[in-house]
Amino acid sequence: MINIDLLNKTPLKTEPFPYFSIEQSMLEDKLPQLIKEFPSIARGGSFNKEDLELSDNYEALHQALDSVDFRQALSEKFNVNVMTSPIMLTYRGFSRSKDGRVHTDSKTKLLTILIYFNEDWTAETGKLRILNSDNMDDIAEEVNPTAGCMIAFKVTDNCWHGYPSFEGTRNAIQVNFLASEAASKKHKFFHKMSAKLKSL
Repeated sequence: MINIDLLNKTPLKTEPFPYFSIEQSMLEDKLPQLIKEFPSIARGGSFNKEDLELSDNYEALHQALDSVDFRQALSEKFNVNVMTSPIMLTYRGFSRSKDGRVHTDSKTKLLTILIYFNEDWTAETGKLRILNSDNMDDIAEEVNPTAGCMIAFKVTDNCWHGYPSFEGTRNAIQVNFLASEAASKKHKFFHKMSAKLKSL
């Protein structure tokens, strides 16, 4: 499902922190069905894959994201060994106006990979920004969250990113390779409890 050859050929950018972006990371014959079958998520926040009803195509995508080939490609690209690291997959389907604020990721995460499944993107806001600092306007690169777009980065002290306030459907999968199994359990528990509270 993932275009590993393209991933391997895509250069790693080192400033302001190690990252790369691919406009179309999915194999073209797989993408239309993935767009169609993205789970309906009407609430804000992140949801563990285990807490959603997913199609067989998404289960196949999970296997591809957890595969030796994908892990090997990322390990070589970032010079970070994630071959045996715990993986966490979470889904987002609705952006609240408060979402997207500038932040760096938790140090319990080694790598973050974002893959978008929006058929098109006409809004001026909601585009992911790789930032040089904690200023939303200090932009290194802006990425349109269209279907198949992937952005991956190494979690560092200065991995600032975010997007200008947007409210509405914004479909994405976030993949994290984590530093430990304890971190994996902690993150999954937090997302599960958060989802339960939102449902109430």
